[in-house]
Amino acid sequence: MEFEFGNFAIVLPPFHITVIAIIVIFLLVRWGKQLESKRSRVFFYFLISTYITPIYSQSTEEDIFELWIPLGFIAVILYLFLNKRNHPSKLKASILGFCIAIYQLILQYVG
Repeated sequence: MEFEFGNFAIVLPPFHITVIAIIVIFLLVRWGKQLESKRSRVFFYFLISTYITPIYSQSTEEDIFELWIPLGFIAVILYLFLNKRNHPSKLKASILGFCIAIYQLILQYVG
């Protein structure tokens, strides 16, 4: 969606992306309230879990093959299970980040 005002324009993301962002923010705020202290950590667990990276890349004459994994989610899950102060809200936020990482992987291969 694009709103033009003379020499400049405001460009908004597609509607489904906006709805997903509103739901994600609502859930993160709700889960952050469940923590006794340091409520912003839920947001950081979510952000780190969304990180994807290629682990293998091969180039041919026609195309490039890359194998991507959600490395941020793997790191957060390992940290949560090795740490003794595990909270369900942190796990929920990292799983939500994993869902966003899967969405990014799908866009990587389709787009």
